[in-house]
This record gives sequence, C-alpha cells and structure tokens, in this order.
Amino acid sequence: MSDLKKEKTVVLIKPDGVKRGLIGEVITRFEKMGLKIKALKMVWVDKEMAQKHYPESRTELMAAIGKKTLDTYAKYGRDPKEEFANLDPVAIGKMVNKWNIDFITSGPVIAILLEGIHAIDNVRMLAGHTLPVFAVSGTIRGDFSIDSPALANVQGRAVHNIIHASGNTEEAKYEEQLWFRKQDIVDNYKRTDEEVMFEK
Repeated sequence: MSDLKKEKTVVLIKPDGVKRGLIGEVITRFEKMGLKIKALKMVWVDKEMAQKHYPESRTELMAAIGKKTLDTYAKYGRDPKEEFANLDPVAIGKMVNKWNIDFITSGPVIAILLEGIHAIDNVRMLAGHTLPVFAVSGTIRGDFSIDSPALANVQGRAVHNIIHASGNTEEAKYEEQLWFRKQDIVDNYKRTDEEVMFEK
C-alpha cells in the first residue's frame, strides 16, 4: 500500500495559467483531492529545456498530436489544407510541437511534483481533456479555457490549456528528473489528512 501512495507525477502550470492568476486555484484543486506537493518552483523555461520537455524525436507522440489536430478539423468541418501544406500527422505534430515550445518559453511556468495514490490518473482526470473545447465542466481545463486547435492553428500558436500533466509512468519519471533536482524534493513531511484518508 505504501508504494501505491507514493506514485508521483509532474504538473506544469503554463504561461496562460500563470498570467491569468490561476496558480492558487490549480494547486488548491490538487491538494483538496489529497495529493501531496513534493516540489514546487517558478521558472522561466529556455528553449533547450523546452525541447527536452517536448522532444520532437518521439515520433509516436508527434503522430498522436497530428491526428488529434486532424480529428478536430474534421469535427468542425474545416479543411486542414488551409493551414497545413503537409497533411501527414507526424509533420503536423512537429509543427504543433514547435508552437508548444514557443508557448512554454513565452512566460513563467510553475513546475509541481505531486505524490499520491494513482497520482498520474487522478491528475489527468482533474485536468480534463487536453483540448479545452472538449473538457467537461468541473475539470481545470473545462472551467478555465474554451480554446481549440481550430482557432489556435489558424493563429499559428499552441492551444492555451492552462496546464501540462504527465501522461504515464515513464513520462512522469522522465519529467521528474528533467524538472527537479534531488535537493528540490521534500520527503520528510506528512499531511494531516493522510491518516483520515488512508490509515485503518
């Protein structure tokens, strides 16, 4: 049981969330859920760091981004040829990835390491769909953004979706090592609600 309670995940409050004053709101939602903050910092991300966070070499990720973009165009009856010369999902994914890098380097970012039972799944559930237009009410993205690739692509920018959350265990481990040094992480404290929530 102790291992289950110690799953970690990384959340980034992106420049749109910081500029809109949503830092406290986002953190409060994760804390109220029962997740523990293990590390927290504000950083201005440089391009090298952004490229490590959004590595273009992950072909399967680029293809998924591209497919999601094309699916949005189809749903809203828009012609992707108006914005993209190459309709290959990987090529589109790489273009969107460049916009993501430009966006995450455009202002301060809050990096958070969270710990708790099923932290990865719980954070993603609370974050909501990565495309705010499809995020349900009650989620962070559903409550604070209505942005869509249909508009973002026309404007040549990333979708403004408030936060990033690690997608799986491997990604969470990679991002923890990328964003936090060992001395950034605080291990020696206990939340008062841990006994109420998890002890017999």
